[in-house]
Amino acid sequence: MMKSTRKKIAVVLGIILLVAVGKYVYDMNINHNFEVITEGKVYKSGVIPPDQIADYVAKYHIKSIIDLRMPGTNDLVLNPENPGELKAERDAVAKIKGVNYFPNPSKQVPNGKNIAVFRSILDNKANYPVLIHCYHGTGRAELYSAIYRMEYENFTNEEARKGVRTLVKFSSFDDGKPKGEYLKAYKTRKQLQEK
Repeated sequence: MMKSTRKKIAVVLGIILLVAVGKYVYDMNINHNFEVITEGKVYKSGVIPPDQIADYVAKYHIKSIIDLRMPGTNDLVLNPENPGELKAERDAVAKIKGVNYFPNPSKQVPNGKNIAVFRSILDNKANYPVLIHCYHGTGRAELYSAIYRMEYENFTNEEARKGVRTLVKFSSFDDGKPKGEYLKAYKTRKQLQEK
């Protein structure tokens, strides 16, 4: 391979890497991993700073926020929440007229009570549009978004599981991983009634 061709390839790869890093920084730190799940109905994100919540609420007409964070776990990587952060968000939401704040503290894989609370919120059409969020917006918020799709949009388990991330392989949603296996085994209310 000629030297100039290798240099061009290196430049292209460098640009691709720079764009990927820029997108990651934007998604995580500026846009808070905000994503449309179903336009006008359901959104997911990581933590949005309290002084920015009203902007997202206004832009997307959000009526309810489901907070999946679980304080006091001492898990500085997956779940670094502290009660002060949760209170600041709750206080910020309380100042926004017409917006409901629903805490539903969940571990990385939800229990039956979490699912019951989640479905009771989503069963009420007056709560839409809904924002589902956890700390990073890449674990619990995506898992609950997949559950929403299975329960309310008739996605299959596999469609919902693969739809939570662009790359499923080697992620926490992959085969054999707790979140991936949970979504593969999840039974919707409709499926349970058909038995």
